Amino acid sequence: MKNQILTIDNKEEEKFLRKKTAEFDFKKNNKKDTLSLLLDMKKIMQKADGVGLSANQIGLNLKLFVAQVPDKDGIMKFYAIFNPTIEKSSDEKNIFEEGCLSVPGKWGDVERPEKITISGFDKLGRPIKIKAWGFLARVFQHEIDHLNGKLFIDRATKIYEVQSKKEENELTKNI
Repeated sequence: MKNQILTIDNKEEEKFLRKKTAEFDFKKNNKKDTLSLLLDMKKIMQKADGVGLSANQIGLNLKLFVAQVPDKDGIMKFYAIFNPTIEKSSDEKNIFEEGCLSVPGKWGDVERPEKITISGFDKLGRPIKIKAWGFLARVFQHEIDHLNGKLFIDRATKIYEVQSKKEENELTKNI
């Protein structure tokens, strides 16, 4: 695992980011190592001012992402989802600006379903199902795209260049 985030600025890293990730095997990963990995991913995400981070963004070929998003009361909630799959998505869609830690200096308008239901596993390998809408649904979809080798720039209708570091920091907080 790298402590830095892979970006499309490096062609080898972009090639890795565009590959589908392998299923996380709980039998091959002990609980202590799994929890340590989640803590490391959370720290890397927070240090980069992101709200989501997939394992392949730090060089791991694993179907896993973490996210930290405020709930309806503004309280930060941490998610760690292994082997996620989108089970259902709403017909209702919306367009919102997205940025990405792996695509520095760019942001774009991306249309995504407003509501989704995902299934996967928690940190202990127990099956979970989450209904998400709004910003949380967007973050989950963005991260699941990463695990499937897709980047937001593949879905964006318009892509913009960031004019300043301050603007980039604000945008990458989006996703």
